[in-house]
Amino acid sequence: MQNYFRKVLAASILLVATVSPAAAEDTIKVGVLHSLSGTMAISETTLKDTVLMLIDEQNKKGGLLGKQLEAVVVDPASDWPLFAEKARQLLAKDKVAVTFGCWTSVSRKSVLPVFEELNGILFYPVQYEGEESSKNVFYTGAAPNQQAIPAVDYLMDEIGVKRWVLAGTDYVYPRTTNKILEAYLKGKGVADKDIMINYTPFGHSDWQSIVSDVKKFGSVGKKTAVVSTINGDANVPFYKELGNQDVSAADIPVVAFSVGEEELSGIDTKPLVGHLAAWNYFMSVDARGNDNFINAWHEFIKNKKRVTNDPMEAHYIGFNMWVKAVEAAGTTDPTAVQKAIIGVESPNLSGGTSKMLANHHITKPVLIGEIQDDGQFATVWETDGLVEGDAWSDFLPESKVIRADWTPKLNCGNYNTLTKKCSGQNF
Repeated sequence: MQNYFRKVLAASILLVATVSPAAAEDTIKVGVLHSLSGTMAISETTLKDTVLMLIDEQNKKGGLLGKQLEAVVVDPASDWPLFAEKARQLLAKDKVAVTFGCWTSVSRKSVLPVFEELNGILFYPVQYEGEESSKNVFYTGAAPNQQAIPAVDYLMDEIGVKRWVLAGTDYVYPRTTNKILEAYLKGKGVADKDIMINYTPFGHSDWQSIVSDVKKFGSVGKKTAVVSTINGDANVPFYKELGNQDVSAADIPVVAFSVGEEELSGIDTKPLVGHLAAWNYFMSVDARGNDNFINAWHEFIKNKKRVTNDPMEAHYIGFNMWVKAVEAAGTTDPTAVQKAIIGVESPNLSGGTSKMLANHHITKPVLIGEIQDDGQFATVWETDGLVEGDAWSDFLPESKVIRADWTPKLNCGNYNTLTKKCSGQNF
């Protein structure tokens, strides 16, 4: 009898050990890693709200794999080392199945080793400099060939720009993007003297002398444009100073890569009418899917004055792709999802369908828009179809020979086609 009770006790312990963790995991946790304070809060707070909306909508559909989704929101506070700390918290402590987050490339670079070490999944929704492909990251924002290069082509071909001001915030995204653009412009025959490069710190506020220098640079009789990779709340005083010094779009057009509807909603846009932005989505796009998204956003946020923007669409696409991949894999296990998501398609908000490529980038249309006095953009140019995101630039010699392919064919994000070796992360 004593042996019988020992067996029953042992079986009970085994049952508890086996069932309790599964029973405790009654929700699927989704990490939200966006700055809610600091210099980047102007851009990232809305992305946090977007993920919450997408989670709410999915839960109303019945959740995922029979479970409800639960958001785990953290605030890395525009502090790049803190991003890594919060990422580790989400993965190791909170046990999230997926994370949607980051804006700046320096924040993404900060968390990348954490996601690779702990085999987490990050959906990164913002345009970036390329030169990267990780097994653990899905890049739903634009690569340079989906934003920067088409924007320069537009300025050169449609407006006749001959002199170029490359103005950016001083960190990896602007510097690498401008390195690509400088090489591209010189390949097109632009001389060194016709390229001016300027970098400013995050949160920079005194733009008087810089805008004055831009005006002087553009006063030599050649059509001049500013290509702006200025990030965060520094854009507000930058655009105000353009207005103060009467820098009109007719004289020196500015094309921005990090200014969308959200950033413009905080400033008087009348002096900025005609200046440009290059994105893959504008709120003004005429498409049924976009109308539905805007209506859902206004209903969720309880404010019909709130705008939508490109990184919000990137989260919309990425979230839907993740859901489809989880359903196809039948699990939230990162390794299974990473395999299942390649080739997955999802509607974008411009009326097309985006696809996850083997290099963990997606297909996207490219749009150039002019700022209107109501803070919206009027599309003045767009690609005929969707453009495949290129992880490695064809305009840098050291990158031209690199390929990223996370299918069994290469299973590598940094494969050198000359040496036939994977010099980066591979599994």
